[in-house]
Amino acid sequence: MTENRNTFTTFPFLMFVLQAEVFPYPEIGNEEVEEINQLVAPVERFFTEEVDSAKIDREAKIPPETLNGLKELGLFGIMVPEEYGGLGLSNTMYARLAEIISLDGSIAVTLAAHQAIGLKGILIAGNEAQKQKYLPKLASGEHIAAFCLTEPGSGSDAASIQTRATLSEDGKQYLLSGSKIWISNGAIADVMTVFARTEVDVDGVKKDKISAFIVERAYGGITSGKAEDKLGIRGSNTCEVSFDNVPVPVENVIGEVGSGFKVAMNILNSGRFSMGSSSAGMIKKLIELTAEYAATRKQFNKSLSEFGMIQEKFAMMALNAFVMESMAYLTAGMMDRPGLPDCSLEAAMVKVFSSEGGWICVSEALQVLGGLGYTKDYPYERYVRDCRILPIFEGTNEILRMYIALTGMQYAGKALTGKIKEMKKGNIGMVFGVVGKKLKSSLGGSVDYGLTGKDGVVHPSLAESAKKFEQNVSHVGSTVETMILKSSRCDDQPLRYDSCPVQSQPLHQHRPQKPRPRGERMALSA
Repeated sequence: MTENRNTFTTFPFLMFVLQAEVFPYPEIGNEEVEEINQLVAPVERFFTEEVDSAKIDREAKIPPETLNGLKELGLFGIMVPEEYGGLGLSNTMYARLAEIISLDGSIAVTLAAHQAIGLKGILIAGNEAQKQKYLPKLASGEHIAAFCLTEPGSGSDAASIQTRATLSEDGKQYLLSGSKIWISNGAIADVMTVFARTEVDVDGVKKDKISAFIVERAYGGITSGKAEDKLGIRGSNTCEVSFDNVPVPVENVIGEVGSGFKVAMNILNSGRFSMGSSSAGMIKKLIELTAEYAATRKQFNKSLSEFGMIQEKFAMMALNAFVMESMAYLTAGMMDRPGLPDCSLEAAMVKVFSSEGGWICVSEALQVLGGLGYTKDYPYERYVRDCRILPIFEGTNEILRMYIALTGMQYAGKALTGKIKEMKKGNIGMVFGVVGKKLKSSLGGSVDYGLTGKDGVVHPSLAESAKKFEQNVSHVGSTVETMILKSSRCDDQPLRYDSCPVQSQPLHQHRPQKPRPRGERMALSA
């Protein structure tokens, strides 16, 4: 599904900046710009004139006429190739549309559950027969998709699912039984990507491994529970889905039997990047609404917009929107390049930063309106409720932070294995090289990755931020190398998640790190 190609964010773990991945910033061609502009206008008009977000939130349901309008615009098949009836848009164009769709959280979640994860398994790991059979109706919206992974006993620990698929005696179908919870589109989906345990023969030994299945509601034996009464994104459907000996044809296995966990992770990893543009779109809309109020509301014979503290709030919102956009479109540009690079780290970083930044910005926008923002007469309280889910779904931010750190360390561990072996053999030159680098880092020696200066790739106005970024890269790489060198498990094999000293410690043993100065955090984030 992805080739062994590392992208920009893996290299700082080795104290290296891969300039080619981010300089120059990815741009799309004129033809693609024209195409996206033709799509954006009618979508913006639809969300402005036809979508009643207050009604959707109040009634906890997206009206049929609104769903039909989304289907007519082709929004159920944004990234499905044209040969299967979809729009066939790039990741960059998908991110642009996500900015608009995010103006209604319930619609955004419904569409994302359908195509970012629901049908994504068929798209990235399905065979040609599966694509031809399912994608056309999914792209048109005639059929709705859902992604069924989470269970009552397994949330972030996806590998612990208990739903089971047992091969029938004639070998023609699997009988699927189990229960899934928190399923977006669970009650309205016609086609579901379901993950279950299957018995697999590994070198003559029977083992349980997770497999991915395409399951149609029409197969029977599927029941959907009562829709969850949620804090936010109330118009999206979320419920429990149960499977009771559902007969699933063997040809509906996605990928290989036993490869389902990898399929699930690839689906989730590939869809997170769009949260950056979605959050940015929402924040820009809030800035527009809030600025209008701040310019007209008078206090102490001044407009609110004239007060420095209010201006700081707008500056913070604008900064966050810019960073979210930059991260999202940079990642989308990487994903659109030939060769299917693995951008899971970038996507995870976009998700963490955007979900937390979005929550802060929505709260600050409400603060500008004061008591008015707290009432249902204005959309702010709805945005606050809708935003609260962002750090939770598609991988909690706590899990993603560990994923980012451990994936980077695993990459560094593989790269440093040879150096570690040489040091253990007593290679004095290697030892002095490492010690010298550590000493230079600890003494605050200058770091130069070629971002600034005569031949630098960063604009002179950003030189200070670039230098702080270089210092942070050096600090991260040095810290990672120190931890790997201290690990007793690195003698004969690359670093693995289960041998990482960070993971092996109970959470209560972690000491909070001293916060970085604000400027350094900003430079690293940007």
